[in-house]
Amino acid sequence: VEYISGKVFFTTCSDLNMLKKLKSAERLFLLIKKQFPLISSVSKGKLLNEMQRLINEDPGNWLNAISIWKNLLELDAKKEKLSQRDDNQLKRKVGENEIIIAKKLKIEQMQKIEENRDCQLEKQIEEETLEQRDFTTKSENFQEEEFRNDIEKAIDTHNQKDLTFRVSCRCSGTIGKALTAQEVGRVIGIAVMKHFGWKADLRNPKLEIFIHLNDVYSVVGIPVFRVPLASRAYIKTAGLRSTIAWAMASLADIKAGAFVLDPMCGLGTILLEAAKEWPDVYYVGADVSDSQLLGTWDNLKAAGLEDKIELLKVSVIELPLPSESVDIIISDIPFGKKFKLGKDIKSILQEMERVLHVGGTIVLLLSEDHHRRLTDCKESSIPFNSKDSHTDEPGIKKCLNPEEKTGASKIVSTSFEARNHEFLDRMSPFGSLVPVECYKVSLGKTDAFICKYEKSHSSGL
Repeated sequence: VEYISGKVFFTTCSDLNMLKKLKSAERLFLLIKKQFPLISSVSKGKLLNEMQRLINEDPGNWLNAISIWKNLLELDAKKEKLSQRDDNQLKRKVGENEIIIAKKLKIEQMQKIEENRDCQLEKQIEEETLEQRDFTTKSENFQEEEFRNDIEKAIDTHNQKDLTFRVSCRCSGTIGKALTAQEVGRVIGIAVMKHFGWKADLRNPKLEIFIHLNDVYSVVGIPVFRVPLASRAYIKTAGLRSTIAWAMASLADIKAGAFVLDPMCGLGTILLEAAKEWPDVYYVGADVSDSQLLGTWDNLKAAGLEDKIELLKVSVIELPLPSESVDIIISDIPFGKKFKLGKDIKSILQEMERVLHVGGTIVLLLSEDHHRRLTDCKESSIPFNSKDSHTDEPGIKKCLNPEEKTGASKIVSTSFEARNHEFLDRMSPFGSLVPVECYKVSLGKTDAFICKYEKSHSSGL
């Protein structure tokens, strides 16, 4: 396994059914070529000629990748047909049994009236059953023969001339400034047509060729599936990206029997991904919006998870849960459209901290602004569980007096603040929550951070 920003390269002997279970991957590609980046400082003509070498230099590698791609699809089709045939056989057997049972019941009912006809009816049942079995055997033999013919036809399509293709390009970094994706696509497309004799088809190609050029690498690959892995069949209405939701749930280290809460569940993507992967858990989703909760309910029904996840209409800052009652909190903090970066985010974190038990885990998706505010302790010397400070007079500030139960404040000099400044800077902005891991992720047009925290001690006074 080798990983770089945005991509993971790996080798595997797995079939497509196993590869479909890669929950954190947006798309899956069969790698044709990976090499050092193209030199963007040369002339445009030389750069385009260099690009053609991605095809011309090693055609055997291309043909081998195409062969592997076709074999994978054929095996997948074969397994699907076998599965369908097994289902049909099961339906047939169930149908036969139902006929036999129905006729036996009829016999038992008629025994009281005409005992002499029992033997004849039983014989009739046996004869019909034998006839049905004989017909089933002939039908299965015919299907097997048809299936062999389909496989032979599929193998014959290894003749590469019948392939149609389309080129998809992504250029970034200095190479993106020198060339457009359209220019790269045109050059690669012409080179492929000349070298392999394949036909271009921009609307419905059999094969898509993906090229990504940047300052780190040049990559050429074939998408294994037409539909991205991130498009989950069991999610009716998409909210947060399913790959991000799964990654967050994975980071939370969910164990059987845990109490998992998403206090701002939106359309429930995080809970759906978690419940699909870790089913033996008590899940609760909360949101203040009726429309979001209705969307979540539709998603739960579509995924068959309505009995696995409970929904509550409550505010995230007023959760109807006892203190230290939740094992894990996983949530996508809104990026500023519904909640501002000031008091709301502080209130949210305070309430999460309250309901989480000591040793519990919080995994949050934070915008870059949220992340900057929460990690930069120097921006505010007062921790989140204190009141906001402000200046009334030059050289004098207000701070919370922990000895006064009324929450009143007293005037202190800046010299007192200076003595405590170092201590306050060392305090976590989350109070009792200690940072464990943090990963930068892409949401397409914007970036975000998945951050994991653990509660180290009780937050109560």
